[in-house]
Amino acid sequence: MSDEELAKDLGPLAALTIGVGTMIGAGIFVLPGEAAAAAGPLIALSFIVGGVISLFTALSASELGTAMPRAGGGYYYVNHALGPLFGSIAGMGNWIGLAFASAFYMLGFGSFLVQLAGVPGLYLGVIVLDDTQVAALLAGVAFVAVNYVGAKETGRLQNAIVITLVAILTAFSLVGALTLDLSTITPFAPAGYGQLLPGTALVFVSFLGFAKITTVAEEIKNPGRNLPLAVVGSVLIVTVMYAIVMVVLMGVVNWRQLTPEFTETPVVDVAEIAFGNVLGVPTLGWGLIVFAGLLATASSANASILASSRINFAMGRDKLVSAWLNEIHPNFATPYRSIAITGGLILLFIAIGDVTVLAKAGSVLHLIVYGLMNLALIVMRVADPPEYQPDFTVPLYPVVPILGAVFSFGLIAFMASVEILLAAGFVCAGIAWYFVYARPRTEKQGILGQYVLERADRMPDSAVSAAASVQPDGGTYRVMVPLANPEHQHDLIELASAIAKERDGTVVATHIVQVPDQMALASARDQMDDFDEGSRDLLASAEADAEPMGVPVETHTIYSHRGFEEIFDAARTHDADLVVMGWGPSHSSPGRVESALDDVTGDVPCDFLVLRDRGFDPSRILVPTAGGPDSALSGAIARLLQRVYDAEVTLLHVADEGEDTEGEAFLEAWADEHDLLDAERRVETGDVEAAIERAAADHSMLVIGATERGLLSRLVRGTLVLDVVEDVDCSVVLAEKHRSRTLRERLFGH
Repeated sequence: MSDEELAKDLGPLAALTIGVGTMIGAGIFVLPGEAAAAAGPLIALSFIVGGVISLFTALSASELGTAMPRAGGGYYYVNHALGPLFGSIAGMGNWIGLAFASAFYMLGFGSFLVQLAGVPGLYLGVIVLDDTQVAALLAGVAFVAVNYVGAKETGRLQNAIVITLVAILTAFSLVGALTLDLSTITPFAPAGYGQLLPGTALVFVSFLGFAKITTVAEEIKNPGRNLPLAVVGSVLIVTVMYAIVMVVLMGVVNWRQLTPEFTETPVVDVAEIAFGNVLGVPTLGWGLIVFAGLLATASSANASILASSRINFAMGRDKLVSAWLNEIHPNFATPYRSIAITGGLILLFIAIGDVTVLAKAGSVLHLIVYGLMNLALIVMRVADPPEYQPDFTVPLYPVVPILGAVFSFGLIAFMASVEILLAAGFVCAGIAWYFVYARPRTEKQGILGQYVLERADRMPDSAVSAAASVQPDGGTYRVMVPLANPEHQHDLIELASAIAKERDGTVVATHIVQVPDQMALASARDQMDDFDEGSRDLLASAEADAEPMGVPVETHTIYSHRGFEEIFDAARTHDADLVVMGWGPSHSSPGRVESALDDVTGDVPCDFLVLRDRGFDPSRILVPTAGGPDSALSGAIARLLQRVYDAEVTLLHVADEGEDTEGEAFLEAWADEHDLLDAERRVETGDVEAAIERAAADHSMLVIGATERGLLSRLVRGTLVLDVVEDVDCSVVLAEKHRSRTLRERLFGH
């Protein structure tokens, strides 16, 4: 995971404009002609119905967002609450739906760009691209490139764009109202009121932006208040604007003249007429609306590209897609592979031409995600896990999320069959992806699955069977414990068992019997009773120590000519995800023997914890952090022990002199990233080792990440971690995370 933290620098206006800015494009600047053809003036009411349906989900998203401000937004909520099977559906659906929407918005941008500047078509043999497609492709390449290199819209710029849009549309509405002829909107429902919901289904692509606010929840100031205001406020503002603009459009020009048969840009045509009739300057209306159309469609497309990369990042973190997608560019600090793949798909969709069907299929996928989000809220309320503490709660629960789910799923029935079939195909692809790729890799179990399986004796057999059949199987999590000293064996096994229990894993107890070089290993095995008669007792005792935790235990005796070094090979042989070992005189480094060739030629094969045992007491845990992968592992272990033992956790960051404020911001962001916001946070300045020793004086356990220095650096200059281990009085757990390093990094560090 990235060590970069996001400052909470988005105020309520910036958060509001993210939603408004991403929704205002399609409904006003792209869809009016097709919408008028489908339902006539009734389409204004369809927009209101779409807003009401969105409002139910917006309320649910607000509660989930204040309780779980995580990258990925709706995907994260569904995955966390309903489990990785539904997370795969939501993640894939959101991702491909955003790609469809981005292509749709870019073609709208292209149509306005063609009006502003002549863009020629392109004819390359069998490839024929009209002027709008060429303009959209050029713009698409530009926006993908902007996201690739990391140029980021600031909240101030987004504010300016949306305020400008609202001002232009307000002026358009006022001028249009002066020439309004209500006779043009009668009859109000020329095709009958049966077209109300089909019309709503058609325009629902206009309401896909409000949930994007939740993807930046961790960047919003006072999210408990500002997030719900932004999410709900954006839906209300945009719904009112859609309805007013549609009435003005059809009041200035007969709705039949707005259909695609007569014009490709109805808003531009109406603006010319209205400004010409009222102010005598039709070109002013043309210029304002073309400029507004460019801003709106560009903002919507760019936000969709950005949101898609965040969804991929969140899925990669949960091992539902390859972590390869999350590779960060060394110069631009962006997930460039994810952006490049998403951008390539968007450009391909633009080249197809008319992506209206794809955009509507994207609407179906978003409706599925919205329905699942409402169900996720119900699951979180019923299961009531201790970490679920929303600052905002949905009013009229459970009516609101139930209606949100029913309307979201129900509206799908009014989509065209081809759009439903396309979306169903992607849902099936998401399910297949989970069982073929993600299930063997992911470890995260949803709250729903945990709730059902923990109450198996009280649940219907069908529910228990269904929950068990779709549970993740990221390979059973295996915690290996090399045993040598009976004095510390119990504490090592207890620590390993606590971790294995929390992760539904297995403890692998190993006893390495070091055989003299002069003796063949086969002879040693045959003479076990004479050579190491205590091995069986040691392993049997380990099984007994693990029994109170109720975790399965494997035991292995390993004969080797090597001692400590054999631990690394044993971890590989037994597929260990984590090694928990004791601190001994033979390895005076953070879980590594400095004299071992493995330290130079290889990496630790998995995550390592090394316990300097002075009595196993996890009641008061201190976690010093300055960032880094080892620090991330120490945070994860502290969080796990907190859940198992109801421990008090204190986070410590030692900042440079005069940087207390920066240190506090760093520690808050780090705590948020590692799900430790409920921990006490302590920032000090001065000497790092002295600060850790002072803080450790009133704690029972110190959990600290191993140094990232390389072998030669540690030998020559010593290691802070080593000094701290010997100078504090409490037990110390050193955490070293598995990662791949170059030979230079192994020798000299970063």
